[in-house]
Amino acid sequence: METLLDAIVSLFELILIPFDALRELESESWFAANAVSWIAILILIAAVVYWMLQLKKYDKDEDKTQTGHSFLG
Repeated sequence: METLLDAIVSLFELILIPFDALRELESESWFAANAVSWIAILILIAAVVYWMLQLKKYDKDEDKTQTGHSFLG
């Protein structure tokens, strides 16, 4: 059981290496650490804009008649 827990600890230490590097970068340069955050925000904004444009493209193809069923007239 102890080896399993040690393996989990090692896995999370490996996964969290980028966050440790970002933490060290913040103590050296506040502007560089915030630049990483702003780049991530800009990527997110670009993804949302792309997603909205794709939704708009498919929205034009949708049938927008008022009746839900043919027997409703």
